[in-house]
Amino acid sequence: MVLDSKRGAVDFAITPVAERLIGVNPNMISWAGLITAFVAGLLMFLSPVYNWLLLVGAMVVLFSGYLDALDGKVAKLAGKASDKGDYLDHVFDRYADVFMIGGVAVSAWCNPYLGMLALVGVLLTSYMGTQAQAIGAPRLYAGLLGRADRVVLSTLFPIIQLVMVLAGYPFLAIGSVTLSWMEVMMIYFAVVGNATAVQRAVITWRNLNSGDRT
Repeated sequence: MVLDSKRGAVDFAITPVAERLIGVNPNMISWAGLITAFVAGLLMFLSPVYNWLLLVGAMVVLFSGYLDALDGKVAKLAGKASDKGDYLDHVFDRYADVFMIGGVAVSAWCNPYLGMLALVGVLLTSYMGTQAQAIGAPRLYAGLLGRADRVVLSTLFPIIQLVMVLAGYPFLAIGSVTLSWMEVMMIYFAVVGNATAVQRAVITWRNLNSGDRT
C-alpha cells in the first residue's frame, strides 16, 4: 500500500471540512460516497461514446475517494467512531470498487476478461487484508495496491486516455497487441492486485500460530 500510508499528508484538505460537518451523521457521508462511486462507474461506462466524460468521471472518482476519507474523519472528531460504522465503511468501499472499476471493465475501453481479472485482484487484495484481522492476526495494509492507490490511478488514467484520444493516439501498440490506456490501468490492477493478495496471504500465514486448525 503505497499511498494509504500517506493519508496524513492530505489532512489539511480533510480536517477543516470534517470540523464543519461534525454534526452530520458519518454514515450519510458514506452513503454519499457510495452513490458518487456509482455515478463515476456509469460515466466511465458511457465515456467511449462521449469522450469528455472521461474527465468528468475522473473528477467524480476523486470526489468519491475524498468522501471515503471524510466520513472516518468526521466520525473520529465527533466521537461517533464504532464497529458498525467501520463495517459499513468496508462494505461500501467494496461496492465502490465494483462500481468504479466495473464501469471500465464492461465499457468499450476494456476487454471484459481483463476487466474480470482486475476486479478479482482488487477485491482479493481487500479481502486478504480484512480476513487477517477476522482470524486474529494483525490487520494487513501491505502491498502496492491499497484503496488510495486505486483512487489515484482511477483518476489519472481516464485523464491520460482523454489526452491521448485528443492527440490521436487512443491506443497503445505493443507488437501485435493493441491496448487502450484504460486497459493498461486494468492490467496493473489485475497483476499487482493479485500479487498483493498473495503477498498478504503469505504474511498472514506466517503471522499465525502453528496450532491446530479448525
